[in-house]
Amino acid sequence: MGDPTGFMKHDRKTPTMRPVPVRILDWNEVYEPFDEAELKTQASRCMDCGIPFCNSGCPLGNLIPDWNDLVYRDDWKAASERLHATNNFPEFTGRLCPAPCEGSCVLGVHEPPVTIKQVEIEIIERAFAEGWVTPIVPSVKTGKSVAVIGSGPAGLAVAQQLTRAGHDVTVFERAPSIGGLLRYGIPEFKMEKRFIDRRLEQMEAEGTVFRTGVNVGVDITTAELQGDFDAVVLAAGATQWRDLPIPGRDAEGVYQAMEFLPPANAVQLGELDEHPTSAEGKDVIIIGGGDTGADCLGTVLRHGASSVHQFEIMPEPPNERSEANPWPLWPLVLRTPSAHKEAIELVGHDVREYGINTVEFEKDANGHVSSLKTVRVESQVVDGRPTFVPIDGSEASFPAQMVLLAMGFTGPEKSPLISDLGVELTNRGNVDRTLEYSTNVDGVFVCGDMGRGQSLIVWAIAEGRACAAAVDAALMGETGLPVPVTPHDMPLR
Repeated sequence: MGDPTGFMKHDRKTPTMRPVPVRILDWNEVYEPFDEAELKTQASRCMDCGIPFCNSGCPLGNLIPDWNDLVYRDDWKAASERLHATNNFPEFTGRLCPAPCEGSCVLGVHEPPVTIKQVEIEIIERAFAEGWVTPIVPSVKTGKSVAVIGSGPAGLAVAQQLTRAGHDVTVFERAPSIGGLLRYGIPEFKMEKRFIDRRLEQMEAEGTVFRTGVNVGVDITTAELQGDFDAVVLAAGATQWRDLPIPGRDAEGVYQAMEFLPPANAVQLGELDEHPTSAEGKDVIIIGGGDTGADCLGTVLRHGASSVHQFEIMPEPPNERSEANPWPLWPLVLRTPSAHKEAIELVGHDVREYGINTVEFEKDANGHVSSLKTVRVESQVVDGRPTFVPIDGSEASFPAQMVLLAMGFTGPEKSPLISDLGVELTNRGNVDRTLEYSTNVDGVFVCGDMGRGQSLIVWAIAEGRACAAAVDAALMGETGLPVPVTPHDMPLR
């Protein structure tokens, strides 16, 4: 390492966020630029640890100590090459991945871990600025064709890898623009969509074809698809949202998060003039404490909600690891994303409510949601199974004219795409696959959330890369593409 004692001399630092009163007036990313000298200092905190657990904590197997050393030595081009050796889209993971690599950083055993994500972002931004990110056009074409269904991170990764291997790849997307949840689910303030567009320009120059506004199974039959292509890759994600079937669920004003977030992004993209269900002036309650709930929170704050609460049925996480959650496992600790920091400054307190369960949506005379009946709960083991038990006397009512359900996803949608192809599903509703990412249907493969279930962007890209190797081997008899993960690999988080 460039400075093997850097971790002893420097504390962890992360970028400064733009002032809350300023950033909630726009949809731009929340962070200020990070000083280059400070970034090198942060890179110097990477220890000469012998066994870099960050590599195994990252499903992509990113060469993290290599980049840190190269950044410290001011060799940015070599750092970019190391970065792209394992990751097709570091500009996405650097902004959106929760960084299991940092959770497994050896320095993190006793000190705050290395700021791996920020180093990643700065490397890729320097690479684009210097013109080092160029199309990688295959020197030989195979004559084989592959259809990829879905244009999220898994679909884009498998498409880019297969295109570079010489295959003719067409990506089908039912939305008006390419990107899947990267474009329509992730708010602009977490990742501006220009970062997607510039990567798509590279992919198109390499030869990948994109067809938008095509719902496979409806606009084009699966039989036509199988007849036109030598292989089909399913990468449409796990978009079947989890519902809350309690009394009053039919009330107006109760929306799924993915009914609310895509129009917000569509407005920023110029596809809509205004949001059809703005949160402006409303008392909003978000049910679900994960990343999607935080995305909803930042969005309703920018709409100008009158008030907001976020409900989470789980207890509040601790501030530090518990004994049952040792390093290098993902640290199950309290985190405060940028949207929650905005709410704290605007409202004066954290809007999250832990250990609370909604039991009824109350409606007004017009059938619109007016309030939520809730009860506090505690986790207990009943008949050998963990469950949430109501706490007597903890009933309460919260006013709400808008409710957003952000409780996660249960698997891929049960669409004509799945039924017409005849692919088998697991008992959890995901598309079943072998260790080679193949389904029970000859020539049909699956990767990402559609096979794994709801997971992280870094797992989607890793599976896309590995699936590309499986498809290439099936078409050509052998492959030189990398296989970072198998379908049965489990995360450290």
